[in-house]
Amino acid sequence: MPASFNKMSESTADDWQSIMTEQMTFFSKLPDRILAHMELLNGDYGGFPVDRLQHSLQTAELAAQAGEDTQYVVCALLHDIGDTLGSANHADVAAAILEPYISEENLWMIKHHAIVQGYNFFHHLGLDRHMREQFQDHPYYQRTLRFVNHYDDLAFDSSKPTLSLKQFEPMVREVFAKPINSIYKAALEA
Repeated sequence: MPASFNKMSESTADDWQSIMTEQMTFFSKLPDRILAHMELLNGDYGGFPVDRLQHSLQTAELAAQAGEDTQYVVCALLHDIGDTLGSANHADVAAAILEPYISEENLWMIKHHAIVQGYNFFHHLGLDRHMREQFQDHPYYQRTLRFVNHYDDLAFDSSKPTLSLKQFEPMVREVFAKPINSIYKAALEA
C-alpha cells in the first residue's frame, strides 16, 4: 500500500517501512536498468569508427584482458554511459552513476578521463590539449592516464568482431549489488 502523506515532513516510520520494501525491489533492478541504458549506445556512431556501445565494450574487454579487477572493468564498460544524457559532461554523468559502487581512485579516473584524453584531440577543436596538466600532481592522475592510453584510446577498432554486452553482465550485477559509498548504505543493508 502506498504511503499516505502529502509532504515528506508528514511521513511516519510505518510509511518508510513500506517505502523501503518497495525501494529494495527497485534498487535490485538497477543492473537491468544500466544494461538497458547501455543498449542506447548501440548504433550511435557520433562520427566515430565504431558505435558508442562497441567502443565501451572494447574498452572493457581490453581492461579485462589486461587483468584489471571487476570494478575497474565495469568502470571501463560504463565510462561513456553519460553520452546519452550528458553530451557536454558525459564523464560527470558516468561518475555520478558509478560513485556509490566504486572506489575513490576509480571514481576520479572516470570523472577525469575526458580531460586526460583531451590531449589527443582538443587541439583539433581549438581547445587546450594541455588542460590535463592541471591534474598531473594528483595521486590518481597516472591511473587515469593509463586508463586512457591502454584502454579507452585503443577502443575504436572497426575491424574487431562485434562484442556482446552479455559477457559483462555478471560483472555489472556484482558491482551494482550493493553500494559502498552512499548516504543510504545503512538503510539498504538493514
